[in-house]
Order: sequence, then structure tokens, then C-alpha cells
Amino acid sequence: MSILPMREQMVHTMHDLFEQDDRLALLLAEITRPPFEPLFRRYPRRTVNVGIMEQTLIGVAAGMALEGFIPLVHTIAPFLVERPFEQLKDDFLYQGLGGNFIGVGGSHDYSTSGMTHHAPGDLMALRALPGMQIVVPGTAQEFDQLLRASYANSAATYFRLSVETNAHSHPVEFGKLLAVRTGGNTTVLAVGPMLDRVLAAVAGLDVTVLYCSTVTPFDHAGLRAMHSGDALVLVEPGYSGALLPDVCAALEDRPTRIVSLGLRREVLHRYGTIEQLDEQLGLTEETIRRAVVRAATPVLA
Repeated sequence: MSILPMREQMVHTMHDLFEQDDRLALLLAEITRPPFEPLFRRYPRRTVNVGIMEQTLIGVAAGMALEGFIPLVHTIAPFLVERPFEQLKDDFLYQGLGGNFIGVGGSHDYSTSGMTHHAPGDLMALRALPGMQIVVPGTAQEFDQLLRASYANSAATYFRLSVETNAHSHPVEFGKLLAVRTGGNTTVLAVGPMLDRVLAAVAGLDVTVLYCSTVTPFDHAGLRAMHSGDALVLVEPGYSGALLPDVCAALEDRPTRIVSLGLRREVLHRYGTIEQLDEQLGLTEETIRRAVVRAATPVLA
């Protein structure tokens, strides 16, 4: 199966699900509107484009959920997570409503557009909302699998899509970690599209690599079962540390050196390609390899 870009796969998957399940409602804030025009024409009762009004987008989605629909809500990550954060908290989490929030553009896929269009803190922000589920697929096919598996589970779920993808899909399961390779006393936990970068960084090193595509609910039992060493390096696609509380909780009774890697928290004033911003904020193969070697040094010595 060829791996479609995540955004293209999103359109395909949502079209397919929408035709199969008349409980679904599609809500847009103008972004990615043209590919969904056929659904707007065929299903006017279940489709809403609110325009560039993201707080209204979440409020209307909550209203649809209260009427028994399962919302599919889509726009760019900073406009889906940060701008309507209060509506997510009050209209969905506080009310115990289910819905699917599918964002593109994290962390800085719109690399030349400035901080208004960047969302490196989306995972950390949403981790603060009790009951919010967070999915970070590494490929388009994995997104398809994870959305189909969880869209009707009555929870508010954020799907973080990105330009960067892994070269190959893996047999991911919602809420489960996956062991990609096993090795010595150091474990590297790669989140979503960071997997390929991690595998390149640890080439030739005797380490275990675990893959995380569901951030929340986090697989505490899986981490305990698959990590048997004394050092762990966490590599995330956004600001570092979003998963750190769960990693620490899972290993709270084990003496483990934990290194958290992600994007540094800095205000950017110079913009360029995605790769240039990653380098500027310290998330490259080289920085990952240095961190893994440093974490493993007492074991290797």
C-alpha cells in the first residue's frame, strides 16, 4: 500500500467514514474546505463550515455532540488547540462529550508563517485537560487505522497530523506502545514521526526502541513490560516533556535516568524550512544520538 501524505489521507478517510456512519458530523473553519465540498452538497444537515471562527467551531461541534452526532472537527493545529482552548475545556471535557479534533501543521509545518501558525506546545497544552485523548500517528496509514479504531469511543480525541512522516507504517494499536527493536540497557521512546529520526540516530547502538502513537491514554503497563534497563530517552515532535509525567509515573519504582528531548522553548524570530527550525530548536539526528550515548555511557562503560 502506498503511503499518502497525512492530509490527503485525512480527506480520504473522513469521506469514507462519513458515507458509512450517519452519526458523523463534519465541522470546518474554512481550512481544507474544497476537498469536502461533495460532503457539504450531499449531507447539508451533517456538515458545517463556520468560517474563520475557531471558538465558534468548537461550540457548534459541542452542540452537534449534544444532539447525538459524533463530530469530526478540522483546522490548523494552533487554531484548533490554542485559540479555542477554553471551549475544548468547557464545552467538551467539562460536559463529557465525545468528538474528534484533527489538526494539521504541528509543530511548525507552516515554517515561514511565524508563531501564529506554529503549534509546538499543542501536546503539552492538551495534556492538561482531564480526559482528552491524544493521537500522534507517524504515517498516513497509521492515522487511518487509529481514527477508525477510536472515532466512536465517546472521548474527546486530538489527532496531530504533520508533514514529516516515517517511511514505513507499523502495526499500531490505539493506546499501545510498540517495540520496534530490542537491545541493551537503554530505551529510546519515539513519538509519532520521530521514529525514523530516532532509528537513524541510534544506528549501531545497542538500545531498545519503543514507538508511541497514542500519547493519551498512555500505555503505562506496556512501558513497564518493555523497558528493563536503567536509562530512557524520550523523543517528542513538539516541546520536550509533554509525555514526561506519564513516563515517570510508569517507572516511579525503578531507578531510571530519563532524558527528555524535543523542541526547545524559544521564541523564533528567524524562519526557514521545517528542517532549519528543527535544527534551530535542537531536534536533529545528531542531538538525539548524543543524548542516547550520554544516557547509556554508564552502562556501556
